[in-house]
Amino acid sequence: MAEIASLLTDDEKAQAVAELRGLLGDRLTTSLPIREAHGRDESWHPVVPPDAVAFATSTEEVSKIVRICARHRFPIIAFGTGTSLEGHISAPHGGLSLDLSRMNRILEVNAADLDVHLEAGVTRKTLNAWLRDKGLFFPIDPGADASLGGMAATRASGTNAVRYGTMRENVLNLTAVMADGSVVHTARRARKSAAGYDLTRLLVGSEGTLGIITELTLKLYGIPEAIASGVVSFPNFEGAIDAVIETIQSGLPVARIEFLDEVQVEACNRYSKLSLPVTPLLLVEFHGSEASVAEQAERFGAIAAGHGGGAFEWAVKAEERTRLWEARHNSLYAALALQPGKKGLISDVCVPISRLAEAIAGTKEDLRTSPLIAPIVGHVGDGNFHLIMLVDPDNAAEVAEAQRIHDRMVMRALSLDGTCTGEHGIGEGKVKFLEAEHGEGIAVMRAIKQALDPLNILNPGKLLPA
Repeated sequence: MAEIASLLTDDEKAQAVAELRGLLGDRLTTSLPIREAHGRDESWHPVVPPDAVAFATSTEEVSKIVRICARHRFPIIAFGTGTSLEGHISAPHGGLSLDLSRMNRILEVNAADLDVHLEAGVTRKTLNAWLRDKGLFFPIDPGADASLGGMAATRASGTNAVRYGTMRENVLNLTAVMADGSVVHTARRARKSAAGYDLTRLLVGSEGTLGIITELTLKLYGIPEAIASGVVSFPNFEGAIDAVIETIQSGLPVARIEFLDEVQVEACNRYSKLSLPVTPLLLVEFHGSEASVAEQAERFGAIAAGHGGGAFEWAVKAEERTRLWEARHNSLYAALALQPGKKGLISDVCVPISRLAEAIAGTKEDLRTSPLIAPIVGHVGDGNFHLIMLVDPDNAAEVAEAQRIHDRMVMRALSLDGTCTGEHGIGEGKVKFLEAEHGEGIAVMRAIKQALDPLNILNPGKLLPA
């Protein structure tokens, strides 16, 4: 695979930037603060700024930008909102950060077919605010107000995934600009198709390494008649996880079921001004009719009680539910507030749900003898949990300890037939685990990358091992 992108001279980079400026004018900048902002995500990885930042306004313009970059073998890193967690948007080979945030139009809503066509820069909160009066919503919620193009590129999920699936299940069609500047529409609006290779699924989760997503058609859902959320605390994490396993195995259609360990609960109490018992807990939500929600809640209450769960604290009013879920979505910021000034080395793994307790127990044991503070949270209804280790990036001993625990957590997940990442993606942070997980499949991935991006200009250095 070509690595010429990393060997460009300063003069060659300047030629590429000059031609891009001729196309974009003042929407092309080399300002250091803007470049640094586009080389930084919400992870602990070092900031690696690009050589320039471009602000695109249409698919046609993205195509022209890519053609220029291809001529100069100038790397391109697509940028949405900068909320990724594995160094996806850093520029280790320099190049262009292609900011799609100005491509933020909602183009068409087909209420009868429950789908929406929009540009990649629309964020999930903007979309749901726009849909609310139509009685519709888009359920994928990774926490941050991420762009929907970025969510597709990283195959995002979130708290609703146990009922509604991930971006993989909710993207019907993509418009993407390929490495040669050509524009591809991966499908139509039909809910299923057996026509040719599934290009949509190929690009969903490709992290900007195969094509740049500029437009999407997404599935929508009707806002449920009734929604009820609740919190139940447990004396230990084993009881909470066993309750999750029985809930899923029994077929109870829970919409959300989130785990917070006692460290994360304490952080959320302080940060979000809550008064939850400082023990492991489950935060659950049910969607449906008034009768079905009541029945689901009763069944879950019995399951939780059977595993040592305490009394429910129900939040039926919208403002009460919002407060609980905002606290959950702010868990990263709550964790960081436990030790101001430190960064969060954040990782996630996903295992078959029957192995979830074993995976968390192993990580808990590693933390028991570690000096690091590290809350655990998780979308445990699908076997996915997250570890937030608080470290000083300038303290080599702390970084080494965090990486030791991180690597043990990932390898344990793989030994349990799980994955090194359930939703954060690979970026540059988990490249070293991909071969252990996929084996000979890496050769197939490399062949796809070589075929679609022979010059290696699309987000080079990410996802695939060198």
